Amino acid sequence: MQKPLLVTGGAGFIGANFVLDWLAGCNTPIINLDCLTYAGNMENLARIKNDKRHIFVKGSISDSDLLADLFTQHQPSAVVNFAAESHVDRSIHAPEDFIQTNIVGTFRLLEAARGYWNGLASDGQNNFRFLHVSTDEVYGSLKKDDPAFREDNRYEPNSPYSASKAASDHLVRAYHHTYGLPVLTTNCSNNYGPYQFPEKLIPLLIANALADKPLPVYGDGQQIRDWLYVGDHCAGIRRVLEAGNIGETYNIGGWNEMANLDIVHTVCALLDEARPRADGKLYREQITFVTDRPGHDRRYAIDASKIERELGWKPAETFATGIRKTIQWYLDNAEWIAHVQSGAYRDWLDKNYAERG
Repeated sequence: MQKPLLVTGGAGFIGANFVLDWLAGCNTPIINLDCLTYAGNMENLARIKNDKRHIFVKGSISDSDLLADLFTQHQPSAVVNFAAESHVDRSIHAPEDFIQTNIVGTFRLLEAARGYWNGLASDGQNNFRFLHVSTDEVYGSLKKDDPAFREDNRYEPNSPYSASKAASDHLVRAYHHTYGLPVLTTNCSNNYGPYQFPEKLIPLLIANALADKPLPVYGDGQQIRDWLYVGDHCAGIRRVLEAGNIGETYNIGGWNEMANLDIVHTVCALLDEARPRADGKLYREQITFVTDRPGHDRRYAIDASKIERELGWKPAETFATGIRKTIQWYLDNAEWIAHVQSGAYRDWLDKNYAERG
């Protein structure tokens, strides 16, 4: 059997989509390490629960002993690190979790990978990769007319979340330049798509709209983000893993800058079309403006020209096509939403995965 890929955080939103897409198009097995915090959801992986190419391990990237055992036992050909605390609001209220996972956890994962890599023969060392998945938020905030973030932008994080991710990026870079570890880093824009935990804007809007709840919009709703369909993000990561130049950073973006309020209006209009309210009212009537969060960055935008120029990758979805796919997925998976909102998704591992060990 081929040497597997070690994927961390593979039960979360982006990680699960990556695992599903990978196994749909490739026979290389995956060791999936996830500690199943609130956003880790084994229901995301339900369709591969009997796939022998997928080995799930419940555990943390902060557990050095577990990491050493995984590297020794499975001899992975590469690591793709999705494991992270990732919600800005949560980082404002409880920053320590972000420091522990995003900084300490990344450090321990790097240490385990370095120890394993040092013991490989030269061919194994040359072929090994450590790919670290990060965010555009490490670059700070842009003014309205500023050029989009490029890979050489200075780091100016403005939240505990983005500061912890910036620190992890620096650690990854340092392990390459100090120890020679063959690393790659990707910085993505705002993802959306299937399996996203409904604390993030788009799934929250869909869930609240269908439940006749307010649709909260921070401040004036004019915060601008670049929106990237999660399937495109996964394809970009696969391309970087396949052909990226060691030590390099690649921005992965959707070329879709939109204000949050425009996103809200778009979601409402598509829901009016796909699932009209029984009382004939429009979903946009549920929009409620709320106090802006502290330190809310005004604009992010990704310049993804480097990955297109060097690796030939560009997103397949426009926002118009991606958002329709996303809304339809949530309409077709009401049970998934209900399980997440009720907490029942936490029972999935015991009910459906225990026999896998």
